[in-house]
Amino acid sequence: MMKKILKFVVAVSCFLALTSGPVFASGSKAAKPSPDEAIAMLKAGNERFVTGKATQPHTDVARLALAGKEDQGDHAYATVITCSDSRVPVEILFDAGVMDIFVIRVAGNVLDVDEIGSVEYGLAHVKTPVFVVLGHTQCGAVTAVTKAVQGHGHPLERNIPPLVDNIIPAVKKAMSDNPHVHGTDIIPYAIEENIWKGIEDLFMASPSSRDLVNAGKAKVVGAIYDVSNGKIDWLPEAKTMEILKKVEANPDRAMEAMAE
Repeated sequence: MMKKILKFVVAVSCFLALTSGPVFASGSKAAKPSPDEAIAMLKAGNERFVTGKATQPHTDVARLALAGKEDQGDHAYATVITCSDSRVPVEILFDAGVMDIFVIRVAGNVLDVDEIGSVEYGLAHVKTPVFVVLGHTQCGAVTAVTKAVQGHGHPLERNIPPLVDNIIPAVKKAMSDNPHVHGTDIIPYAIEENIWKGIEDLFMASPSSRDLVNAGKAKVVGAIYDVSNGKIDWLPEAKTMEILKKVEANPDRAMEAMAE
């Protein structure tokens, strides 16, 4: 009889292990997804959102109670930087919930000191396996900078120019690479180029982010959200690796991963 009980216990234990997955040392959460799995989760969430099949996961009282006693590092599967634009509600458009996404928001989704420090925290401490630079259509910051570069700017409050100056090189490159495109028609090209510029700025200033990507522990990807229909256009991952390779050959890149 005792042998039958032991066999039953073992069988149940094996079943639970298979269905719940491995756990961290804290015993509170299944292991993090791989970078590719995390990207697939984001894509699936956006597909649910776009098709009207959103499940709104992890938004109940139980999840809030869990958040009150557990570390986000045991749960969050993505770090995302996007624009502050109210038309880009990150958790909603990915059909995600509490403790799922480590979100950074700033006008123009630029990556400067504060944002890069936040990314480093998301990748190295929250241990998310993917970082997404999420631009969006009709971006006001990119539009304003584009018009200014073209000589049609207007007065701005004193703190705005240093906020969006990272976008200037992206606009100029978009114009240089697409000389046949003029006026406001260049804005979509500048929006994409601004994403690549942000990724380059991250890699130039963050050795720890470079190390995580080179080690295969994290991926950095670019994407563009269409505010008119909710769809996300995912940019080629190969481009990120091209930028990383370029930065690794740049003698001006930051070398010390840790602060003094």
